[in-house]
Amino acid sequence: MKFASFRTVLLSAVALAISTSAGFATEPAKKGDSAAPEFTYKAPLRGAPATRVGGGTRSAGASTITLNVLAPDHTGYTLQQSPTIYWYVSERVTNPVEVTITIMGTLQEAAQPLLEITLQPPIERGVHAVRLEDHGVALKPDTEYQWFVAVVRDPDQRSTDILAGGSIKRIAVPQAIQARLRGAGETMKPAVYAESGVWYDAIDQLSRLISANPVDRTLRDQRAALLKGVGLQEAADHDRNAGG
Repeated sequence: MKFASFRTVLLSAVALAISTSAGFATEPAKKGDSAAPEFTYKAPLRGAPATRVGGGTRSAGASTITLNVLAPDHTGYTLQQSPTIYWYVSERVTNPVEVTITIMGTLQEAAQPLLEITLQPPIERGVHAVRLEDHGVALKPDTEYQWFVAVVRDPDQRSTDILAGGSIKRIAVPQAIQARLRGAGETMKPAVYAESGVWYDAIDQLSRLISANPVDRTLRDQRAALLKGVGLQEAADHDRNAGG
């Protein structure tokens, strides 16, 4: 697609995020929700403005689709130069899906996307990943970026897109996290990241473990708990009902 055609949708989403800014709180997992070892995402800032947009359900032909980015409602952190971002769709998609990343800031900056790709259908329901490294995208430290996923229902009527978006910021690796990671096995790294407020790396580590062990119920329940904690209930339910 031409970016100009997407820009109106993107700016409308940004305006919605600003207008609905509010405080947030993570929801701790309730006892009995999961047999998995419990750990929670501890948001780095209390009362940060809401930046996640979209995520509602919209009809697409005979189907009703929910589209979510796997992101908190505020700007999530990563320690990686080229992280992997994840998104969820509730039904099989037969339209193109576009993924865009821009710098959060002036309109001039937003007009120059770092990433603008089109994923061709069909796209199955469930969780999907975009590896920024595969597309030569490197995030600058201490810079906030917005990213959007859009199901393009009609390329000539972009207002009909099903849209979801979130924000991400790369931070320096704190020494305390470095020390904890050195002493943690692969299955414990998601907990280190989550409890340290590094959302994107927690989800990425868990998702990689799930890909390697797709029937591991514990891993699915851990990711579901994190998703539920930031209000992504339908994506969490998908994990609860998937796997072994």
